[in-house]
Amino acid sequence: MKYRRLGGTGLKVSEISLGSWLTYGGYVERENAVKAIETAYGLGVNFFDTANVYEKGAAEKVLGETLRGFPRESYVLATKVYGVMGDGPNDRGLSRKHITEQCHASLKRLGAEYVDIMYCHRYDPETPIEETLRTLDDLVRQGKVLYVGVSEWTAAQMTEALAVADRYLLDHIVVNQPIYNMFERYIEKEIIPLGERKGIGQVVFSPLAQGLLTGKYSSAADIPADSRAAKLDWMRKGVTEEKIAKVHELGKIAAELDISVGNLALAWILRQPNVASALVGASRPEQVEENVQASGVELTEEVLSRIAEIIG
Repeated sequence: MKYRRLGGTGLKVSEISLGSWLTYGGYVERENAVKAIETAYGLGVNFFDTANVYEKGAAEKVLGETLRGFPRESYVLATKVYGVMGDGPNDRGLSRKHITEQCHASLKRLGAEYVDIMYCHRYDPETPIEETLRTLDDLVRQGKVLYVGVSEWTAAQMTEALAVADRYLLDHIVVNQPIYNMFERYIEKEIIPLGERKGIGQVVFSPLAQGLLTGKYSSAADIPADSRAAKLDWMRKGVTEEKIAKVHELGKIAAELDISVGNLALAWILRQPNVASALVGASRPEQVEENVQASGVELTEEVLSRIAEIIG
C-alpha cells in the first residue's frame, strides 16, 4: 500500500480507503462488514470513512467496534455532520448546536475520544459560514476533531470558507470529499486547481461509479440482483448501454496491463496528485483484496491517451 499526504497537512493516508455508505449497518451482513474492515486494515488501509447519517448511526457503531481491536494511532477515522438525524428543526444542518451535539453522538457511537477528520457533509445555506467554522475550530481546540473537511462543496463555497477562516484565524479546510470517476469529472475544472493552490486534498467517493467500472454489468437490462443498482432506482438509471460499452473497451486496456478494469479505473483517479485517496465500498473482503491492488499502479501517457479516447 502506498500513502499520500492529505492536502497540505502532514497526515498520511492510504491511497485506497474504505467507506461504509449504504453498507455497514445496512444491507451488508455484520460478519461480512467486520471481515471487510479487518481485511482492509491487514492490507495496509489506514483510512476509514463513515457518517452519522449512514443507517442513522449504525454504520459508525459497526466501524467503531471493529476498529477498536487496533491501536488508535494506527488508523485515520473520518465521519460527517449535516444530514437529518431527527424530526426536530435543529436535527440537521451546520449550526453550532447540531455540529456539537452530533460530534459528541458520533464519538459515542464510534467509541473514540476523537475523530481525525470531521466533514461538513454538504453546504448549509441557512447557517452563517463563520458559525460553522468557529464551531469546528472549537472542536479542534478541544482535541475532539483533528482536521476539518467538506464534501461536495463548490469551489466558490470553499473559497469563501478559506477567506472567513483567514479573517478570524480559524482552522482551515484541508480536505474535500467529492464524487469522481471516469464518468463524473466535474472537479477537474475548478475543484482540483483550487485544492492544489490552497492545500485542500481530495478524497473521492464512487471511484468505480457504484460498481459500473468493475465490469460486472453486461447489459443495462440485466442488473445483478445482489448489486447496489438493483436496490436503488437512481443508481440503476446511471447504468447505460453507452457506459457499459466504454467499460468493455477499457477492459481491453486493463487486460493488456494484466490488471482488472476496476484497478485501471482506480489507477486513473490516482494519476491526480491532488487526490489523496480513492474511497471504495466493499460488501465482501474479496472486493477489498481486489481494490487495494490499484495502489502504486502507474499508467503511461500512452495508456492515459487511449483511455481519454474511450471516455471522451
